Amino acid sequence: MSESIQYPEAELDRSLEFPLLPDAEGRVVNPELTTMLRRTSRTHESYGELVWRKFRKSKIAIAGGLIVIGLFVLALFADFFSPYDPVALNMKEAYTPPTQLHFFDSTGKFHFIPFVYKREQVLNADMTSTWTDNLKVRYPVIFFVRGWPYKLLGVIPTDIHLFGVAGDAKLFLLGTDRFGRDIYGRACVAGRISLTMALFGTLISVVVGAVVGVFSGYYGGAVDNWTQRFVEFVQSFPQLPLWMALAAVIPISWDQFAVFVTMSFIFALLSWTLLAREVRGKVLALRETDFVLAAQEMGASDRRIMFQHLLPNTFSHIIVVLTLTIPTIILAESFLSFLGIGIQEPLVSWGTMMRDAQTIQTLGFNPWIASSVFFIIAAVLGFNFLGDGLRDAADPYSMS
Repeated sequence: MSESIQYPEAELDRSLEFPLLPDAEGRVVNPELTTMLRRTSRTHESYGELVWRKFRKSKIAIAGGLIVIGLFVLALFADFFSPYDPVALNMKEAYTPPTQLHFFDSTGKFHFIPFVYKREQVLNADMTSTWTDNLKVRYPVIFFVRGWPYKLLGVIPTDIHLFGVAGDAKLFLLGTDRFGRDIYGRACVAGRISLTMALFGTLISVVVGAVVGVFSGYYGGAVDNWTQRFVEFVQSFPQLPLWMALAAVIPISWDQFAVFVTMSFIFALLSWTLLAREVRGKVLALRETDFVLAAQEMGASDRRIMFQHLLPNTFSHIIVVLTLTIPTIILAESFLSFLGIGIQEPLVSWGTMMRDAQTIQTLGFNPWIASSVFFIIAAVLGFNFLGDGLRDAADPYSMS
């Protein structure tokens, strides 16, 4: 027995072949038991900690979350990120292509701070115009530069912007539209309408879907049967044609806020049914559990049981459905606004910006006017990636 205690540490791998082996200090080692204890040592973690630990393992979900956060930051501080007034008209700069940032000048010398050249428009013999760079003077990009005045968050008056250029040169990262307005600045401002409308419409659908789902699942029987038939009736309507019909009858005389709220309700009209079914299925599985039966024995009201005991246990499903409903509404709003029956000027959304690219001729000569489509794609992919990660993390006990 004493010889077995003298095993060096390198031979501890043999413990995989034997159930019990002494280590170098004479302690008995059971590697299988040790592995099991390590796996179960985290059982004391809360549900939120388990969800977060599993969520952060998904790189694509983290990327989606960063994209979503970036879009919201751009929308919230759009005026700060926009070097030019997004609503100011400048017909001399109409259809200006995106400005190129340079690090090497015409002689090949490297410059650490990026710079731009002043662009000059040249009229060709066929009545088309081209833009050329004047290589004589460099205009370095300046950060935290003073520009057009605005109110930060609608409260703090300031004229500081993240970047800009000095002199009479212009920095249009995504070019300009037919009125000479900066497309990059307008896309940042448009995110306020597109994202806010998607959030507001999703919030309405979540509230309606959660209430209907928990009501149907808790009472069951005839109540559940008739409620589900109503849900199926609502789901039978074709979403896109119904959205188009309802949006088309909005009076032109309504103010901007009324149109915004009405459009949000239109998008939420058919979006709540999926969540209602999800919550109903979860409540059906929970209503016979011990904590619900105990609450009933203690005389708790049905309202208290539904909204203080059952509904909180469905929050993981609600969050997942929320992140997957938002991109659906963003796409719907963009499509309707592109057709001219959604958001109207002077409000600006990603869909209204796409309206300038309706003609093939305009899009062929000025492809940058469709730049807002990249913001739509980024938002849809970001929310979908985030939703997929939350869906997997909502069940932290699965082995996947």
